[in-house]
Amino acid sequence: MMAEHAQSLSPVNSQVRQKALRPQDLQPLFVERVNARDLEGLEELYEPDAALHYPAGHIAQGIEEIRLVLRDFLAAEPLMTAEPVSAVLAGDLALTSGVWTMEIAGPDGRPFHATGQTAEVARRQADGTWRMIIDEPDFVRPRD
Repeated sequence: MMAEHAQSLSPVNSQVRQKALRPQDLQPLFVERVNARDLEGLEELYEPDAALHYPAGHIAQGIEEIRLVLRDFLAAEPLMTAEPVSAVLAGDLALTSGVWTMEIAGPDGRPFHATGQTAEVARRQADGTWRMIIDEPDFVRPRD
């Protein structure tokens, strides 16, 4: 594990996880945890009062609602790749964006390929790490 990443110990399963030391670390950590089906690890990337706009037309408010959305998302067995695009910092806030691709089971159970561009607002925590407070995973939809 790289030295520039801090460690955290999850009380749920005693798994050592990286924390985001920079806001642009959030997207790679999100993808890593999605692909590992690590629900608790995904939750650690959000502040307790965060908002997640997923699925389309629904905004999950707070970590309890986000947990339910992420649980259902992971049940579809997504496989993701992503690249951070930018991070703009203003004090303890950051606006980040990235592009992603995903293979996921569609409503009919058949594999479905999706792509998109994200936008997130993250906040620096008291320990210097970053967590998301607003997550918009499909900010820009590709044109058909």
